[in-house]
Amino acid sequence: MSSAAWPATFGQDPPARPTGLTASRPVAHAVPTEEELIDGCLQGRQLAQKQLYDKYAARMMAVCLRYAQTTFEAEDVLQEGFLTVFRTLGSFRRECPLEFWIRRVMINAALRQHRRNAPLVAVSDGDYPETLASEEFTFSNYAYGELLAVVQELAPRYRLVFNLYAIEGYTHKEIGELLNISEGTSKSQYSRARVVLQTKLARLSPPARPLS
Repeated sequence: MSSAAWPATFGQDPPARPTGLTASRPVAHAVPTEEELIDGCLQGRQLAQKQLYDKYAARMMAVCLRYAQTTFEAEDVLQEGFLTVFRTLGSFRRECPLEFWIRRVMINAALRQHRRNAPLVAVSDGDYPETLASEEFTFSNYAYGELLAVVQELAPRYRLVFNLYAIEGYTHKEIGELLNISEGTSKSQYSRARVVLQTKLARLSPPARPLS
């Protein structure tokens, strides 16, 4: 221990050290690799679990927010998702990046929440046109916060289909199997979601310039 660590006796000689020992230095902890995190969690080490959570929580919260209507709901999905991650991590075959697998777990948690709390039933869409005014309309002109707000306002069935198709890359056939609807229904609900989103965004102030 250096003399700077002895404020109460500053100006005095620090205690003598045993001969042959050098001054201790802070140990620099290497950032664990993905494999080390997985192995540590499988061994039940709490530090590894915390490190895995800290590494992926913010990115997974962004995923959950897109599927939830409120931040509170997203936090519930995130918690359920990570509980599933730690409970089923042994089934991860390490054939893809861990983040990809965790993302799928979060999406499944979001789908379970919707099945419990928001059945996919018909509701009024409000006053929106039947088709897009222009097929060239792009969402890239809008800031992330604006897009997230209008996506969260979508009816549950539209929000699910839009996220799964436009963001996650599922096919309409896969979406139909996930949501127990036909492929044609998935296509029509995605088209309707785009109409609603375009109309809502057009009613906002002029689009924010994307961050460079």
